[in-house]
Amino acid sequence: MKKTLLATWVFICLGSVAFAQGISLPPSGDNQKSSVTQTIGLVQVTINYSSPDVHGPNGEDRKGKIWGDVVHYGYVDQGFGTSKAAPWRAGANENTTITFSHDVQVGGKKVTAGTYGLFLAVEKEGAWTWILNKDASSWGSYFYNPELDVVRVQATPQDCEYTEWLTYSFDDRRRNSAVAFLQWENKRIGFKIEVPNANELYVQTIRNEMRGSTAGFQHQSYIAAATFCAQNKVELEQGLQWADLAISDPFFGQENFNSLSTKAQVLMAMNRNDEAEAVMDKAIKHPTASVGAVHQYARSLLNAGKTQKAVDVFKLNAKNHPEDKFTTNVGLARGYTALGDKKNAIKHWELAIKNLPENQKPNLAFYEGEVKKLKE
Repeated sequence: MKKTLLATWVFICLGSVAFAQGISLPPSGDNQKSSVTQTIGLVQVTINYSSPDVHGPNGEDRKGKIWGDVVHYGYVDQGFGTSKAAPWRAGANENTTITFSHDVQVGGKKVTAGTYGLFLAVEKEGAWTWILNKDASSWGSYFYNPELDVVRVQATPQDCEYTEWLTYSFDDRRRNSAVAFLQWENKRIGFKIEVPNANELYVQTIRNEMRGSTAGFQHQSYIAAATFCAQNKVELEQGLQWADLAISDPFFGQENFNSLSTKAQVLMAMNRNDEAEAVMDKAIKHPTASVGAVHQYARSLLNAGKTQKAVDVFKLNAKNHPEDKFTTNVGLARGYTALGDKKNAIKHWELAIKNLPENQKPNLAFYEGEVKKLKE
């Protein structure tokens, strides 16, 4: 923000006196301190800044005068400090700072965990430039040193709804990335923060949790950890070890449908398909295999184009659970439909409808529609 040399000097002197006397005074210009934190996976990102308003400390209306006037264009000599070509401090008063709990990438470049000064070079035309600088403790940008820049990222400002107070926030939030943005008056400008090793960080954290908490003594924890590895295809050898422990550890291991099917998932992710199928065959025959679990596995085989295998599993489900007259018949109806065997498909749809449970009655029209399509 523009300040005369005298005003700046007076403010710094007053600030020093206030600090020395241990008293609290309102911030310069009533630009209140603000902070926003966003997690990206396990990474925590925090932006600390002072937030000026469009109307200024004395209530003056500065609409249309923010960009290029209140906020200077480019790099300027502010008349104080060591910098003769300083960008905007991307806020007010002290440095705006950004803190990363873990290593990240900004603009495709690695930024190690820590706190950085956050600056912005505003241009009248074209892209603006975000700057992360090692100096996170100096006042504003009066002592900005480009040799301490860690990364520069160009970004295109966008028009946005009117925003009275300068505000930072995060958008497009995902497990491995988010866009940090500044919004003030009628402009919005952001930059992307990426965590390319987000899943690996989860696995590393899970390892530590298994060693240092009660989670390491519960087979459900190992199932969840192995499932995470399989679903994200990350650290699969570790995932397989966790799956094996969930099944056979002498203290907490339990061989059941869940633990066996989890191991099969990991093996599938490792492209060890024959081994995965053998483990799943054992899982669906296990006494703990429920009608619904086996049914869903058979449906996954249908979706994968393994029609005959799916029908065999539907048949096994019906054989092992003769007490269930609905789910098993739905499975067989779907399987025979996929095989093109209309006669048996109609037969099992009608049996399923005949044994329709109360909670499935809202779906009766759908099931009847399946029969009608086959008969037509």
